Amino acid sequence: MPPVDKTNVFNLDGRRFAMVSSTASRVDPDAPTRFAYTEADGVIWGSYEGDTVVHGRFVGVRDGADVELSYVHLTTRGTAPVAGRSSNRIELLPDGRMRLVEEFRFDGDDTPQVSVCEEIV
Repeated sequence: MPPVDKTNVFNLDGRRFAMVSSTASRVDPDAPTRFAYTEADGVIWGSYEGDTVVHGRFVGVRDGADVELSYVHLTTRGTAPVAGRSSNRIELLPDGRMRLVEEFRFDGDDTPQVSVCEEIV
């Protein structure tokens, strides 16, 4: 993969996001899941927690406004780790922040889900 231009408008390095909606579960508006992104040369990794997620990690790649991720997290329900894959589209909001629209599937479930996260400034 060729090096990514660091001035690219879609670069996720150092950005933080909060979930605003999900078809998989109700989002707690007072304590939504929050995501922290790091990006280097198109490779993405980071962590997330909040709402029902105790601790989560993700890794993937970005090509323009398209992001492919694999993730795993532990929940407050105390069950086994939850894992899956997602395809994300980065959108630019009128105020200059980013929105991530994510289609994801949990491992072992063919039902597609959709979540939306917006950048925290």
